[in-house]
Amino acid sequence: MIHLFLDDSRPCPKGFVHAKDANECILLLRECDVCVLSLDYNLGWNAPTGLDVARFIVTSGRYPERIYMHSSSAAGRRRMLETLYPNKPDHVRIYNHPVPDDLLLLIASGKFGMEK
Repeated sequence: MIHLFLDDSRPCPKGFVHAKDANECILLLRECDVCVLSLDYNLGWNAPTGLDVARFIVTSGRYPERIYMHSSSAAGRRRMLETLYPNKPDHVRIYNHPVPDDLLLLIASGKFGMEK
């Protein structure tokens, strides 16, 4: 089980696997069980976005347990939320904000989500 951070420019928090583009993120979602996913929307000029990742999650059913949206694009966060939320399984939690600091600390310490 991994924690996955999608962003083309921000540094990856400790304890996360860094996907720098949508294709890499989708590959990791296909190959790995993901506990926490943190999504950015804008991933570079003319590049696939976090919305493409959200659409993959919905069509594949590969929902992480928790999905956070850390994008500075309010419209991008809204579009990803509108795509993911109506289709999510009951146990999945989706948040329209970045991963909280207390959870970042737990993940960095290796004490969150690795018990499975």
